[in-house]
Amino acid sequence: MNWKIWVWVPLLYGLFSLWYFNWQGPLTEEEIEQVMQVFDGQKETANTSKALFRKFLEEDDGGEFVMLNQAELLKGSARHPVSGEVVPAADILADYFGPFSVALLSRGGHPVFRASTVGGNVDSWNADSNQSFELTAMMRYKSRRDIAELFLDPVMVDAHRYKIAAIERTVSYPTRVEVSSSLRPPVAFALILLLIASLAQNLQFALRRREVDR
Repeated sequence: MNWKIWVWVPLLYGLFSLWYFNWQGPLTEEEIEQVMQVFDGQKETANTSKALFRKFLEEDDGGEFVMLNQAELLKGSARHPVSGEVVPAADILADYFGPFSVALLSRGGHPVFRASTVGGNVDSWNADSNQSFELTAMMRYKSRRDIAELFLDPVMVDAHRYKIAAIERTVSYPTRVEVSSSLRPPVAFALILLLIASLAQNLQFALRRREVDR
């Protein structure tokens, strides 16, 4: 066995862990106050409940969460907030998801899934039977600190105008995954590293065997 191949497995998984997991613990009171001070002065947070957002930050346990987002795009076309051109609402929303994806991935977050509605509400009670959303998406955050940082990120503050221009109505709330049939990234990445190392080991063995047989 060539140990030089296998030593890369824990090294690369260690780098992955530094990116994927929260190593800073829960938010501190000082951090929360800093976020809320900026929160008060941003017009982009006008549709966000200050009390609920503060409570969400104060109850931080340092763990990951998944934000469930449901949205209904403006029907037809809309005016682009920068160019002024009339374009499909989906194109404007894409201008938001570009910087959002970069900001999310850089903080160890990632999309969990995105789905489009293919029918009306088939089961509902004590709710508006006609209330539905065109899009549903879930985004994984490694900690509540990361979503707080997104509220403060100047790039995301600027990009928020695209979201407002493209979406007619939306609702978002944090969740915690309890049951899932999907392979989690930490497990998937570990299996991929083991597979690559095993293939490299076998390839090296085959090449050496070929040299001996010559």
